[in-house]
Formats: sequence, C-alpha cells, structure tokens
Amino acid sequence: MINSHRVAIFASGSGSNAENIIEYFRKNRPEVSFPIILCNNPKAYVFERAQKLNVPCESFTRESFENGELIAKLQALNINFIVLAGFLWKVPENMIAAFPNAIINIHPALLPKYGGKGMYGDNVHKAVVAAGEKESGITIHYVNELYDSGNIIFQAKCEVLPGDDYHQVAEKVHALEYAHFPEVIDSLLK
Repeated sequence: MINSHRVAIFASGSGSNAENIIEYFRKNRPEVSFPIILCNNPKAYVFERAQKLNVPCESFTRESFENGELIAKLQALNINFIVLAGFLWKVPENMIAAFPNAIINIHPALLPKYGGKGMYGDNVHKAVVAAGEKESGITIHYVNELYDSGNIIFQAKCEVLPGDDYHQVAEKVHALEYAHFPEVIDSLLK
C-alpha cells in the first residue's frame, strides 16, 4: 500500500468530474493530494474550476504528451496515480509503461459497447439513443494502448426510456459519474 497518494487529473473540457473528485477527497480523504490538473485544451473551462479549487492547471501539447516530457513532469511531482476525467486523447504507450496499472478512465457508456475513437460525450449518448438501447451507464477502466479497451474496474447502469433524447441520457450518465467515480478511485487507492 502506498501511504501518500499523489494524483494527477487529465481533462479536456469543463472539468466537472475533476472538481467533483477533488471535492470528494478534500472532504473524505484529505491525505490524497492533487498536485496538478493537466489539459490538452488551453481554452477549457477546467482552468476556471481549478483556479477556484486552488489546484495548479496546465495545458500541454501533443508533442510533450508523446515525447516523454509530460512523463518527466509527472515524475518530478511524484505522481503515482492518473485519472482521466473527460480526457479525449489516446494515452501514449510510454506513459502507460511509466505508470503501469495506475491510469484509469471513465467512459460514458457500458463498454465494450459505444467505445473507441470518436466515441465521447454527446457522440456516445446520441449513438445509444439512435440504437434504441434500453440502458446506458458508465464504465471505469484501466487505460491500455487502445481506446476504451483496458480491463473494466466498475460499471453502473441507468435506464434509457423510450422518450429520452440524448440530453436526458447525458444527465443520467453524469449523475452516475458524480456518484461513483470518486468512490471507485478511493477504493483503488486504499
């Protein structure tokens, strides 16, 4: 067991999951620290959330992500766990090798359905509704070299009603993310 957890969060958008996770740990497990949020989109709203949370948030380029520069930054910060929370890029193999079984992702569907390149956010919810699915949900999984195909850690389901549009499905899935993602991370860190 690692006594001191130092977790980096990667995000690409609004950062609502990042905020929820950090607030959960500040309330329940203050010994878990979040030294940095990293974002591939310098205009993302996650920067404003990070500022309110008083957590450093930095943007990075694809080059620094793939050439090992970001790995060096994470290692310098003594990061020992990485959470992808609405992060849209595929993680390079050198980062997966540097953090074995220590990078997890949340996906807004019940994998293996509706996973893979381009399947994120509303794209997933629209596909679920278009297919006439009766349920959707979340999948929390380890990250490997392929999109959305690492070992599944946890899934939670929600009903998709006949009249639901993709916005309603998204709301149900977000509720599952907020309820379960911090707790699953917590269980993995124990």
